[in-house]
Amino acid sequence: MSYELSPIQQALSDQVRDFADAVVAPAAYEYDTKRSLPYDIIDQMGEMGLFGLPFPKEYGGQGSDYFSLCLAVEQLARVDQSIAVTLEAGVGLGIMPVYRRGTEQQKQHWVPLLASGKALSAFGLTEADAGSDAAGTKTTAELTGGEWVINGSKQFITNSGTDITRLVTVTAVTGQSARPDGSIKKELTAILVPTPAPGFTVLPAYDKVGWHTSDTHPLLFDNVRVPEGNLLGERGRGFANFVQTLDEGRIAFAALCTGAAQGCLDESVRYAKSRNVFGRAIGSNQHIAFKLARMQARVHSARLAYYDAALKMINGKSFKMEASIAKMIGSEAAMDNARDATQIFGGYGFLNENPVARHYRDSKVLELGEGTTEVQLMVIARTLGFAA
Repeated sequence: MSYELSPIQQALSDQVRDFADAVVAPAAYEYDTKRSLPYDIIDQMGEMGLFGLPFPKEYGGQGSDYFSLCLAVEQLARVDQSIAVTLEAGVGLGIMPVYRRGTEQQKQHWVPLLASGKALSAFGLTEADAGSDAAGTKTTAELTGGEWVINGSKQFITNSGTDITRLVTVTAVTGQSARPDGSIKKELTAILVPTPAPGFTVLPAYDKVGWHTSDTHPLLFDNVRVPEGNLLGERGRGFANFVQTLDEGRIAFAALCTGAAQGCLDESVRYAKSRNVFGRAIGSNQHIAFKLARMQARVHSARLAYYDAALKMINGKSFKMEASIAKMIGSEAAMDNARDATQIFGGYGFLNENPVARHYRDSKVLELGEGTTEVQLMVIARTLGFAA
């Protein structure tokens, strides 16, 4: 299997790289300090067609594929993980569930708008007692008089409180039944909630260690009413459908991790060649050169892992295990490279204006989001036949 990019794929990657270097990177420190989403940059990404990359042209997309989205996410993440995750979550967790499981009417209504980048959509799954254990969901939706009445809360929801957020897809308990052993089985269903809506409250943003530009909020639903037709997919299939969404999302997330690891390497190589100590560049010292070599090896491994998972996915092959491997390897590569880059820069690496300092703060969440490292190990172990 060849992992060489086609001319079209390479052109896309180069285009996003140039945009990231010319537009995103110069503004990254300012918006990180302000802790605000740069809508002008998001608008430019929309005009480039980045939010519509994997969707057919009849739905306002670019007619490309999920791998192309991953290439774009990787290039953005080199210089700003917050901007990269805005795209990754906006497409993989926001638009993709509607495109995959929506009715034709739902797709015609939502996908063109969201693919334009002029509106964002969020994925409301996680709760205080239902993170990796989605079966612990407590948010409820009761069908009354042709409407779903939603009550509950969600937390750590990306893109949920921006000025252009127009949709939140929510998982909720819509019924329950008794299992033969006497335990209770919850019926989880996905429901589309357009925003703003009466009873829907976006609570204050989190004070996060990193990803300061990325929009992340807890959400509250107090008798939020939406039409019965806002059901997304089959009733009771919410959990299974969102597991598939997370499997796909881990590939793009792994691409983000790879970009972050590459960004740390790029900055470190530049610094190691230009920083002179005792009359010579620090890169001429073997321990620095070896550290850079390990950073390169991590980037290479992470990129191969997500390429492999993405190609299996777009070719219709099983990719669940490969997605977990890619996400785990990529997140560890990003965290390790951020740590090594900060060490190479010394005191300069501890200044927030330095990109490697931002990567150091940002990269830890890569080992947590879209399933922790332990969850990925659980998935991999289960494919080997172990009930982890």
